[in-house]
Order: sequence, then structure tokens, then C-alpha cells
Amino acid sequence: MTERATIYTDSEIRKAMRVRVDYNNMLSTAVGEHGVTEQEIADMQPRLKAAFESANAKRDMMRWRDLYKTMPAVVDSILEAAAFVRETAENFVVLGIGGSALGPIAVQQALCHLHHNDLGKERTGSPRIFVEDNIDPERMTALFDVIDLDNTVFNVITKSGSTSETMAQLLIVTRLLLDRFGEEGLRDHLIATTDKEKGNLVGIARKYNLRTFVVPDGVGGRFSELCPVGLLPAAVAGVDIRTLLDGAGFMDELCSVPEPEKNPALVLAGLEVLAMEDHGANVGVLMPYADSLKYMSDWYAQLWAESLGKKKTVNGEMKRFGQTPVKSLGVTDQHSQVQLYTDGPFDKTITFLGVMNFRTEVTIPHAFDDIPNVAFLSGHTLNELITAERIATEHAVTVSGHMNKTVLIPEVNEFTLGQLLMLFEMQTAFAGELLGIDAFDQPGVEEGKNATYALLGKPGYDEKLAELKSSAVKQEKYVI
Repeated sequence: MTERATIYTDSEIRKAMRVRVDYNNMLSTAVGEHGVTEQEIADMQPRLKAAFESANAKRDMMRWRDLYKTMPAVVDSILEAAAFVRETAENFVVLGIGGSALGPIAVQQALCHLHHNDLGKERTGSPRIFVEDNIDPERMTALFDVIDLDNTVFNVITKSGSTSETMAQLLIVTRLLLDRFGEEGLRDHLIATTDKEKGNLVGIARKYNLRTFVVPDGVGGRFSELCPVGLLPAAVAGVDIRTLLDGAGFMDELCSVPEPEKNPALVLAGLEVLAMEDHGANVGVLMPYADSLKYMSDWYAQLWAESLGKKKTVNGEMKRFGQTPVKSLGVTDQHSQVQLYTDGPFDKTITFLGVMNFRTEVTIPHAFDDIPNVAFLSGHTLNELITAERIATEHAVTVSGHMNKTVLIPEVNEFTLGQLLMLFEMQTAFAGELLGIDAFDQPGVEEGKNATYALLGKPGYDEKLAELKSSAVKQEKYVI
């Protein structure tokens, strides 16, 4: 991994490994009447300039944007903990939900062998990795059917230390670990990632002297992949986290250019906002053409939905905002969703993720040369086929008049993935500024949390429980 970290210091190679954005097919010149016009882009220039300046003015609040600068100071301690896990454990289990889980899942899928857990530690050099991002009782039971506590390390991740789902998982795991190893042995099987000073998990970590990593101030869950939340699981999996951070820094440089036509995140944000506001595109599809990037769509869905789904502006004006993210996978969903994207309503934009060079090549052999309709594939590669399928789908969507764009990734590696993470984070931040909303809170999530607390008897939620009971009585007559 050290070699890769030094390769990307060369300016020419960094340029060659730059993630690029092709937005030609968002424009009316390509898709016709339902596309964004050049006049609309021209009219939006003042808003883009204001959004850029506003985002830069808030940089001290957007600490996630500087993680590539601040995290190198703790990389050594992360690598030390990861080395301990890799040496002692056969299984590494992340306990978390939302941003604490989706980022680690996406990065592992992108940068590890696609059957990492099936290969075994002897071949991968790292333990099997499980990310438990749900509280389905059958799922939790199934986990303990396939792991052995003696050779498992858990990483509990919650900044607040009050996330019900994660703390419930922690209670279950801690009880099992205490019964097996006692208080002194807990440290070797449990790592905490949480706030520096606040929350229940801090006290628990101190009580049992756990290895602890800090989620920095100003870094919300959906923006946390480039801090210990994501860096520790990535390092355990064998990912070069220094190069991941380096890629994020490179993209931040590109997104620090004030001219929209040179700033990939700003132009993406502007186009999506125009599509939402002026073209009724209330759905945004992310469609990677690579299994390695499959779970980037899950991570992106939370980032985009939770950040932009707001009912009022920062000035208190009541107005419903947001674009529903939809995840798709090329070529799988060409046989599932693309019919809708070509013949359906003009209420969506499609973003394709294209990989220019895959990390392996598979040649399609000769076997049925007497069947011309099959034999034409022989001699080509799967690489050629999947690329042709992507280009063909882009064409089909475009000629049907639907807005689409393509993010081109030279190769899926730590450097380009770091770029991709920062690109989408900055796109989201700029979109929030353009819409005049707070892209970094999630008030709509809190209502569900509070109702859960009330139903489970958390102290201080009696009024909410009474509200729930009243609502339940009113709804009874409509149950069949």
C-alpha cells in the first residue's frame, strides 16, 4: 500500500486519476425541451457565485471538508488499532446505523475483493467484516451463528451515544463479552468511536478503558466517512487510508475554484437544483456501472435525502425541498428500471458512474462460433461489454429526452474513491446553499426518535407517549 500512497504525489498521474463530470446530456441541446437551457445556466450564475461564497464562509462549521488535513494526525493511532484487530481477530463487526454504517459498507465494497469475507484471512490478510446496520432480531441472531466471540472485535459507532438502535446492539454485545471475558477482557474485543466529551458512550469507554476514537465536532454522521467512523473499518480491511484522504484533498482543491464551469461539485449542484426547481425533476437516480461502486448509491441516498429533505429555509420560510434519491446498478437494472427511465415521465435525472479501467480483464472465449447471434461476443472482453452497455444506456436515455450525466472514474482505487466521496459531499453542500436551507441538520428524523423513546419508556417522554396513544385510538376504526 505504501507504493500507491507515493504514486499519487506525481502531478501528472494525479491529473490522469482525476474524476471527471460529463454533463452534456443535462442540457436542452442534447435532450430537447426537458433539458436545462444555456439561458437558465446563465441566469443562475449569481446564485452559484453566492452559494460558493456562502459555503466557503461556513468552512469552519463544515469540518468534514478539512478531514483530509486534520485526520493525518490520528492516522497512526488508527493504523495501530487496525493492526491489532488484523493480528488478533477473525471477525470485525461494526455496530452502527446511518452514516456510521453506509460509508464503511461502500468503501469496503469498492476497495476490497468482492468476496472478501469468503476468501478467508490467509488470503486477504484481514478479518471478515460485518456491518450491522439494522436491529432485526433474526439478523442479530444470525450474526452470532457465524462468529465466535473469542476471535471477534466489535467497533461501536455513535457520536451522540444515544442512538437507540446502536446502543441496543451494544447492550447485547457487552453483556455477552462481559460474561465471557469479564471487565478486564472487554478492551480486547470492543472499540468505541464517539464524541470527545459528550454522550453515554464516552462514559462507557472510560469505565472499561476501551480503545476510543473521536468523531470531530462539525462532522455529522452522513459526512463522517473520512474520520475514524470510516477510516478504522477501512484500515482493518486493508485500505490505504492515507491515499483515501489524499484523494479527498485533491477533489477539495478542484471544488475550491470559484468559476462554476471549472468546479465539478458546484456545476453538479447547480444543474440538480435547476432540474428540481424548473423542470420538475423530483427524483435523482444514481446508477454505477461497477459492482465495486454498488453501495455508493446507498451512501449517497442518505447524504442527498437527509441533507436536502427540508420543509423550510434557514430564514424560516415554509416550503418543501428535496429530491428523492433512487439507487440503481448497471447493467443489472437495465433489465429492471431503465424502461421507466426511457419511456416514463420526465420527473428525474440520472447520474451514471462510469469506470474507465477495471482492475481486471475477462476475455469472452469462443464456444458457439456456429451461432452468429452469440459468436459476435467472442473475442471481446466483459470490460468492453459493460462499457458498451453504459454508453448505450446513456444514449437511450438521452434520445428519449431524459436528463442525465456521467461521472467518469479512471479506476476504482483509494485516490479516486476519496475524490468521489468529497465530490458528492461538496455537491450536497452547494445544493443546500443554492436552496437556502440547512443541509447539515435532520429535524425530521428526531420525531421518529422521540416516538421510539416514548414507546420504550425512556424517562421524560410521557407527553409524547400520551400523544401516540391518542393517535392510535383514532386510527383503530380504519384497520381491517
